[in-house]
Amino acid sequence: MNRTELTELIHNGENSGVEFKRDDIIPEKLAKEMAALLNLEGGYILLGVENDRTVSGLTRELEKAEEWVMEIARAHLRPAAIPYWETIEWSERKIVGIVSLPADAPDKPYKAKRGSAWVTQIRVGTTTRDATDEEEVRLYQQSGRLQYDRKPVPGSSFGDLDRRRLVNYFRDVRWQAYPDEADAEGWQRLLVNTELMAEDRSRPIPSAGGLLLFGARPNKYLPQSGITAVAYQGTAKDYEAKERVLLRGPAVSLFPAPGPDDGPPYPRAPRTFSEMGEAVEAGVIEQALDFVRRNTTLEAWIDDNGRRQERWDYPLEAVREAVVNAIAHRDYTITVTDIELSIYSDRLEVISPGRLPNTVTVEKMRAGYRASRNELIKEVLRDYRYIEATGLGVPRKIVAGMHAHNGTDPDLIESDDLFIVRLWKEPEHG
Repeated sequence: MNRTELTELIHNGENSGVEFKRDDIIPEKLAKEMAALLNLEGGYILLGVENDRTVSGLTRELEKAEEWVMEIARAHLRPAAIPYWETIEWSERKIVGIVSLPADAPDKPYKAKRGSAWVTQIRVGTTTRDATDEEEVRLYQQSGRLQYDRKPVPGSSFGDLDRRRLVNYFRDVRWQAYPDEADAEGWQRLLVNTELMAEDRSRPIPSAGGLLLFGARPNKYLPQSGITAVAYQGTAKDYEAKERVLLRGPAVSLFPAPGPDDGPPYPRAPRTFSEMGEAVEAGVIEQALDFVRRNTTLEAWIDDNGRRQERWDYPLEAVREAVVNAIAHRDYTITVTDIELSIYSDRLEVISPGRLPNTVTVEKMRAGYRASRNELIKEVLRDYRYIEATGLGVPRKIVAGMHAHNGTDPDLIESDDLFIVRLWKEPEHG
């Protein structure tokens, strides 16, 4: 950091990523601010700057100040951190100490020592406070240390899973052996071993991923499991919509069984998505695609070779990829919000609750970076060929797909606790 950058930080005042402190505070207070910034998006603690933006300077010798900061980060943070330390001379005999904390700290949630306890801290504007239980769970999930989709769902049972879809999955998608329909014990053993159910006090109950993918009525236990789809007349949200619908049910569709010429039930290489055929009963993913077809325009023409060509307002492969990514990677600890699918006169948006998983950025997504918040859901959707094994769905299907379709660049936006994929209908907007 140079003096110009430091001047700008001080001039702008404290915010979600900048905190002013003296270097004579007790270690617990400095650790508290470090933990909160690490749990958000990193930032700076400026030591020797007052709340009114005046510079008082460090009171410790430079070497002692650095040792003091590093010892607090080691002994008063869990897990320990190593911040970047630097100093800048502000004026004669006034030096500002700068504690830089990274945006992609991998070990969230960070806890600060308070007496004999360790407390998770979060940053809200210019305020640091204790995290609620829900906020702490969300931080664990962002770090990848807690896989929400593998957690058992209290109150649910084997009977809450759609047996038809389970047979369809193991027989027709994975092409593997599966129990007889009446063998409930065998089914539960298979589902526990594949993590679609989880042991809870020696009793198998569906996991969150199992219910989201194969539940007969997932919203009974997981109200956040659906999609709210709205088609608007114009370019802004409006009460008067062309169509407004709640898409509910298991994420995956029920596909037809293979024909007699497809070979034995197992072992055999799984079918590609196109080989699965038309869904017998649409899951949430295909319901979303049906909604888009109903509320967008299909242009058809005969080319110079006499062949019929078709072009939707948006490439359906790009829309499917955006919807599948939202289902696979959304933050399911946010329990009161659906995925949103919105169609406007000039654009289509898929809004996924939750920030990007830890270490993931928009730039990395465009480059094909692979990371997952819900590994179980992602792997099952990959079995259905909804997700590419290479993890290049975003650059290939969304970015390159829109470039080829109409020359527009899709917007990938992380905003507060949302991630937005925006596809533009016409080149002048994109």
